Amino acid sequence: MTTTQGVYDRVDDRGNDGLDVLGPGELRLLRELDALILSWAEEAGALERRYPFLLRPDFLDGLGHFEDFPHLGLPVPAADPERLLKSLRIAERPLASVPAEALDDARYVLPSAACHAIFQSLAGRTVPAEGAAHTTLATCFRNEERHGGPRRPLAFSMREIVHVGTAEGAREHVARFKERVLALGARLGLDMRTEVATDPFFDRTASRAIMQLLFPVKEEFVVDGVTVGSVDHHGDFFGERCGIRLPDGTAARSGCVAFGLERWVHVLTARFGGAGAAAEAILKLR
Repeated sequence: MTTTQGVYDRVDDRGNDGLDVLGPGELRLLRELDALILSWAEEAGALERRYPFLLRPDFLDGLGHFEDFPHLGLPVPAADPERLLKSLRIAERPLASVPAEALDDARYVLPSAACHAIFQSLAGRTVPAEGAAHTTLATCFRNEERHGGPRRPLAFSMREIVHVGTAEGAREHVARFKERVLALGARLGLDMRTEVATDPFFDRTASRAIMQLLFPVKEEFVVDGVTVGSVDHHGDFFGERCGIRLPDGTAARSGCVAFGLERWVHVLTARFGGAGAAAEAILKLR
């Protein structure tokens, strides 16, 4: 009698355009890791929510997202039934892609980061003076130049914990979770380092451009060349762009920590020689 268990015990890394498979062992590891991170979120007072899977183009446009990240965009257009059927009659089958002429304009966009849905839901609202933490687990999509394997998937799971409130509260949130992630890496025996990245949460002009050079806006956690997560100082970027205010009328500040769960699965499986052993190591930390 044959079994397929061994086939799916490892992440499928065959370069299939980022559409990879997690086997039972990796899926258990992913869930154990997410449960650990969720316990951290609960300690920080974060409320977990499940947000809509799609974002509105007007929301992203208000953030300047399309100018800053045109390469990441994955709009979601609906097919016009008549035009689609017409295309099918003349196209080579099976379809390698759905012809653009068969599609309507895209009314929604797939998210490239989990926190976008949080800020979309908070837009125009007033947050408590003491601030509030939020967390969600989302499937994110990035239309990058190349895909394949756990290092660069087309779609992946992202857990984020976001603090929205005062500047001091956001800074403390980011500092606390940066320390916590580095401590987790050390306890798991990972050779983890931080690298400064640059997301355009500051305007690229004058004093703010200089501030970005002096003050790390985004720092990534890197293990064996794989970026497994990051901490981000947003400043008042989302507060201003989304109209999120403190009770005194000033723009809220925010900061977040993000975890790319499939990438963690990849590095932990390599570190412990198997997903099962890695999951047991995570369990011991909870």
